[in-house]
Amino acid sequence: QVQLVESGGGLVQAGGSLRLSCVASGRALNIARMAWFRQVPGKEREFVAAITWMSQITYYADSVKGRFSISRDNAKKTMYLQMNSLITEDTAVYYCALDTPPQTIVSALRLTTSYDYWGQGTQVTVSS
Repeated sequence: QVQLVESGGGLVQAGGSLRLSCVASGRALNIARMAWFRQVPGKEREFVAAITWMSQITYYADSVKGRFSISRDNAKKTMYLQMNSLITEDTAVYYCALDTPPQTIVSALRLTTSYDYWGQGTQVTVSS
């Protein structure tokens, strides 16, 4: 069983920064790719960013490109999301997700169904 625990959310003013973390744990943990998604009440969960674990190739939603940066520390089995220049539209619950091997094809990495495990989420609120 794999567990994902997010942290780092909070309240920040527009223009500010936050760094989210997601720690993965579990027996026989094997990671192909990890990702961040976010969700606001009444809307679908949407893709934010993903990182292929070994190659560290990264992918971003257009809405966050240039402002957010995804990274990982393999030794700590931790993924990060550095969020800069935050805007009110970034307010959401942020979830981390993990895809086990074999990894999903690139064209599908923005789909929630491509991930096997999910964290409980961390709230990010950006005030104007």
